[in-house]
Amino acid sequence: MAALLAAGATVTATAAEVGLGPRALHRRSQALFGYGPKTLARILRLRRALTLAGRGVGLAEVAARAGYADQAHFTRDARDLAGVPPTTLLAR
Repeated sequence: MAALLAAGATVTATAAEVGLGPRALHRRSQALFGYGPKTLARILRLRRALTLAGRGVGLAEVAARAGYADQAHFTRDARDLAGVPPTTLLAR
């Protein structure tokens, strides 16, 4: 499940691929990770984005390649999940 989400698969596609319904996938995700599959997908997307940015890719391109609508979406997601903008995360 996590590998599919990490690769950018949607929650619906992941549930179908592993042979679970959406509610069963949610219960398993809660048990394994402590949050639902959508939150897990957001965290994994942020990790992909930060990895790209750490390699020197510009933030606008990082956002596009990681699956965000735009750089502002990437920044909002980083603030929501980590409490700081991506530039602060990258400076650490």
